[in-house]
Amino acid sequence: MSTPSSTDVLVVGAGPAGSAAAAWAARAGLDTVLVDAAVFPRDKTCGDGLTPRAVGELIRLGLEDWLRAHTVNLGLRAHGFGQTLLLPWSAGRPTGSALPDWGSAVARTELDDHLRTTAIKSGALAVDGARAVGVRMDGDRVAAVELKAGGTTREIACRRLVVADGVRSPLGRLLGREWHRDTVYGVAGRAYVASEMSDDPWISSHLELRDEAGTVLSGYGWIFPLGTGEVNIGVGTLATAKRPADIAVKPLMSHYADLRREEFALSGDLRMPTSALLPMGGAVSNVAGRNWALIGDAAACVNPLNGEGIDYGLETGRFVADMLAAQQDLGEAWRATLVEHYGEAFSIARRLAGVATVPQVVAGLGPAGMRSDWLMTLALRWMGNLVDDADRDRAARVWRWAGRRSLARDARPPFS
Repeated sequence: MSTPSSTDVLVVGAGPAGSAAAAWAARAGLDTVLVDAAVFPRDKTCGDGLTPRAVGELIRLGLEDWLRAHTVNLGLRAHGFGQTLLLPWSAGRPTGSALPDWGSAVARTELDDHLRTTAIKSGALAVDGARAVGVRMDGDRVAAVELKAGGTTREIACRRLVVADGVRSPLGRLLGREWHRDTVYGVAGRAYVASEMSDDPWISSHLELRDEAGTVLSGYGWIFPLGTGEVNIGVGTLATAKRPADIAVKPLMSHYADLRREEFALSGDLRMPTSALLPMGGAVSNVAGRNWALIGDAAACVNPLNGEGIDYGLETGRFVADMLAAQQDLGEAWRATLVEHYGEAFSIARRLAGVATVPQVVAGLGPAGMRSDWLMTLALRWMGNLVDDADRDRAARVWRWAGRRSLARDARPPFS
């Protein structure tokens, strides 16, 4: 489509966060343009898993029937240290929880394309293949974004700007975004491989991740059935500036796949292997200005304990659209919104994940944890983003209590 010269809301980045923001803004009656540097459909490094929290956001967008036509999973099969546990998504959650009791997995090539189509059907104008390369300011406001498509450069003037351009966020950096690696971050790789267990109703996570020498690593491996004859297979490790991840991700992923081939009936070579760095737990500063805001991965809204970010992307897209529809200035109000929803959970999760960057801790505590269904059920609830704002049960109260005390002790709180 031809690129307009101006719009009320400009959303840069058409992943789950950007497409959700564009869909909700357009449904609120705002003139909305959604641009992305890629031409869709396009791939994205991801585990492709959709937790109940992500499913809940997709249902809000009206996509339940579409999602149920894909694979539906019941929960997590956790492996490690000689144990295997089946942990349903509903385990340990209070009666009447607002979150669904099922999850899914959809390849990002398909998921992102469908979410972008949903934004278009909601009234947003989408522009492919246009990279944001510059910003024109008017005082403390963004007046326009410079886009480059092929050999042509032009501006789109905007009243409000939503930055959803992913973990590296080149547009965010132009606006002053800074990623702080003193807190935990992720290094992950994923691929696709044929499997006779592609219709397995459980996603699998191996919490005892070892390298070729047999050394326990601070991370985990996963196998997520896609219902397409393939599974998404990957590995992720945790690191900080003080304890960087000294691994080669793709060889580790191949080693992990070889170990799992018989158990999960994997066949053939790994397809489309990719890797990425993941800022986590709100470990970025300068997330907003008077008329612009970072959302999703660009704002480091990624769970430090499991690498999940799709649910936060969808949520932050909805939250920012609500603020735009209410004609609110962003700036400090947007940062405060992120802290309100995620600050406590990100703070305690970063602290726990930081401890897990020490392999000796994983090797020491892992066996005891895997021997307890109760502890692992709590871990699934906390690590899987399954504490809803409305939950008032003991597990939710303990999580919030720990989060408040962790946040009060942070040298650099999330989003600061």
